[in-house]
Amino acid sequence: MATDNDYGAFIEKLTISPTPPSLFSPSLQSLTFAIKDIFDVEGHVTGFGNPDWLRTHSAATSTAPAVSSLLEAGATALGFTIMDEMACSINGDNVHYGTPRNPIASDRLPGGSSSGSAVAVAARLVDFSIGTDTGGSVRVPASYCGIFGFRPSHNAVSTAGVTPLAQSLDTVGWFARETATLKRVGSVLLEQPHLKCIEPDQLIIADDCFKLCSISRDLLVQPLVGAVENSFGGKIVVKKVNLGEYIEENVPSLKHFMTSDDVTTQQEFSIPSLMALSSSMLLSVMHEFKTNHSAWVSSVKPEFGPQLSALMEVAIRTSDEKIDHCRSVKSELKTALSTLLGEKGVLVIPTVPGPPPHLKADVAALESFSSKAFSLLSIAGVSGFCQVSIPLGLHENLPVSVSLVAKSGSDGFLLSLVDSLAGFM
Repeated sequence: MATDNDYGAFIEKLTISPTPPSLFSPSLQSLTFAIKDIFDVEGHVTGFGNPDWLRTHSAATSTAPAVSSLLEAGATALGFTIMDEMACSINGDNVHYGTPRNPIASDRLPGGSSSGSAVAVAARLVDFSIGTDTGGSVRVPASYCGIFGFRPSHNAVSTAGVTPLAQSLDTVGWFARETATLKRVGSVLLEQPHLKCIEPDQLIIADDCFKLCSISRDLLVQPLVGAVENSFGGKIVVKKVNLGEYIEENVPSLKHFMTSDDVTTQQEFSIPSLMALSSSMLLSVMHEFKTNHSAWVSSVKPEFGPQLSALMEVAIRTSDEKIDHCRSVKSELKTALSTLLGEKGVLVIPTVPGPPPHLKADVAALESFSSKAFSLLSIAGVSGFCQVSIPLGLHENLPVSVSLVAKSGSDGFLLSLVDSLAGFM
């Protein structure tokens, strides 16, 4: 078996013994897992992907509830994993600790910011891992590394003991190679020991979103539609929607972002309302990051990589001017998507716009890809809905994926649905 040194996933090994599972807890006994270096573990300093953060902070005096619940369910933690500096990228690189190697495509980015956690699972170094997802930091590396990644509904899993990026968007997510493990871990983190499969009533394909993708729509959608029809006997309504138009019509506060310079694009195809949604999300992230960490940045003057240094300048200059509009967008989008999906509807979108970018991709190409990616990632990110990234194997020797999105609070429903489809995809 390959070691973590072959993939550079781990930043620190742990020797935490699992707690004997309680009578009332679903057992994860015999399973191993890795922890993104953003979670507190008693006696260890949480590094947050930056050596100066590690140097200027003390060891945690308690363990994050998400980690504790996994240990109490019998899982064994093997170590902390590398992450993007201060969780501020979806690429997966780190100038201080290195870039974990993508086990599926070694010349491609692993995705971030939970890069090491995804790599550890894809490389079979652990059975599952945990990360955080604010703007896409579980969904992106899951897609790039060809594994399952789950972003829960906002506030569905405790973020206590997790270094914050932007609390209005932060979630604790997890990775696994198999749906059964993904579901078992979810039952523990969601505190729902008996997840039952509930039949969805409609599968809604966001047809316009697939135009953002470099891979054909049929290649991504047909395996999923076929699995749903085979699993549920063709009883599920399958329909298409122009999601961009629907959101533009039903989220009026987006008008405050539709006319700003940050939605201007030279791309061949874009969805203006989703680009505006992305702008709203990223503004929220920058504003909350500034509130959380600007005092530390000013006092410590840490050494950042070039990408994060540029981002820090943007964050520090972020004003409060449109923050109320961001909150309105969030509320309106949640209502609009809840109406679209109903109680048991599922939305189908690409996880990202295509296969993982090359490690040496030029800045312009990477920015273009990221812009499209955030358009897609902001749908669940801003609404607070749950999303699962489903690997579809390889296309031209590179991993590809598709995502399912369900309404807030439907996490158990979504996990069970994906597990029921596993045998048909």
